[in-house]
This record gives sequence, structure tokens and C-alpha cells, in this order.
Amino acid sequence: MKPIKKPLGHFLALITKAAAATTFLVMAFLILYILINGLPHLTPSLFEFKYTTKNVSMFPALVSTIIMTALSLIIAVPLGAFAGIYLVEYAKKGNRTVKVVRVTAEALSGIPSIVYGLFGMMFFVTYLKWGNSILAGAFTLSIMVLPLIMRTTEEALKSVPDSYREGSFGLGAGRLHTIFKVVLPSAVPGILAGVILSIGRIIGETAALIYTAGTVTEMPQNVFSSARTLSVHMWALTGESLHKNESYAAGVVLLILVVGINSFSAFIAKKFIKEGK
Repeated sequence: MKPIKKPLGHFLALITKAAAATTFLVMAFLILYILINGLPHLTPSLFEFKYTTKNVSMFPALVSTIIMTALSLIIAVPLGAFAGIYLVEYAKKGNRTVKVVRVTAEALSGIPSIVYGLFGMMFFVTYLKWGNSILAGAFTLSIMVLPLIMRTTEEALKSVPDSYREGSFGLGAGRLHTIFKVVLPSAVPGILAGVILSIGRIIGETAALIYTAGTVTEMPQNVFSSARTLSVHMWALTGESLHKNESYAAGVVLLILVVGINSFSAFIAKKFIKEGK
């Protein structure tokens, strides 16, 4: 005899489906809106090597975005991943330090990005005398996404069955070998999910970078050069109210960049899952 479904179950299922449909429709609307307004205005002049007030080229901003994203991940991913490994694999259960770290990470996740920008301006730009630079912006963004990477790494490691660790220890492997050869490969898909979310936040960040990286339109020469990312470039063009069409075109490139990076990360995650199986 089949169990009778309760009305509450039907109601919750309906809410879940409605939320999923709303999310999909909003995402589809945003993507179509950006493509419809931006694609007609994608011209070769927007990809010229040098920015001028006539061509308002986004190419220097595109290069700065890639450098900023790569540098921020190089700083944040190792720190966040190793912090997550320590919290799960080495720290004792009930440790007060672990509780403080987790509460701090959750608190940092809720701080507005402009506060990170002001901190980066006071510490990296002024105190360390780096000036408005890619390096100052990258360190600010790495601090901003560090709690996200740390928490996702922690949850990914917790999802790995303890039988994996016990089997490795039973075969005579040490803790370090078990973590890097058994546990981490199984947790990579979950860790990459946090990295993907971090990439999206880094690429789309504006407020924190205005105070740390600056809004210079030139091609960056090194990490101490001031530069603007694509999101800051869009903000500047929209604020001027003279190049809204070019701003939409930059949004199309930004969308393609995010989708491309996310697709590549998802491909790597699937590869690790297949190898794990």
C-alpha cells in the first residue's frame, strides 16, 4: 500500500519548484537582457590594445581582470584550503580555537565589500605604500573570498567517508600521505565549487577595487600598476552616461568570461570524479 502524501509535503514541493523556476527565469532574463543590449555593440574598436576616449577599449580591463583573478586565487586558495585541512584533519574536536575561526569566517562572509575596500586602502595602499595597484586589489579580494574557500574546503573534506581514512591508515600510510593521496582527491569537486563561487565574486567585484586597484585605463605593466577590471570599467562607462552601449558590450564579455571559467572548472571537477570512481 502506497503511503498517502500529506498536504504539507505537496505545499513544500510546490514552493521548491516555484523557487527553482523563479531562479531560472531571473537568470534567463538577465542573460538575454545583457546579450540583446550588448551583442549589437561589440565592435573591433572595443578590443584595441590602447584605451582612448573615442574607442573606450575594454582590452586593458580584460587583461587586468584575468591577472587580478589569477593573483587573488594564487593567494587565497592555498591559504583557504590548508586552513580547511587543519580544521578537519588536525584540530581536535571541541577545540575553542576552531570555534573562534569558524565564527570569524562566518562573520567575515557577511561584511560588505566596500568595507574590505576601505581596509585595503588603509592597509595595503597607505600603510604598506603599495599605492593603487593590482597587488593591493588582489590581496584585498583574497581576504574577501578566503572565508568562502575555507568553509567549502572544510565541508568537502567532511563529506569524504571516514572509511577512506581508516583504510589508508590500515595499509600503513601516514596522516599526510592519507590527506593528499586519498582525502583531497575525493574532496576536489567540493573545493572547486568554492573556487568557482570565489571567481564569480572576484570578477564581479567593483566597490573594493575602486579604493585599492584604481580606475586607470592603461595596460598594466606589473603587479604594482594601477588598473581597472571589467566590472570597474562597466561602472565607469555607465557613470559617465556617454557610453552605455559599450558598457553593455563589456557585460557580454564579462558574462562569457565567467561562463568559460566556470565551465572549465566544472570539467576539471568531473574529471576528478571519474578518476575517483
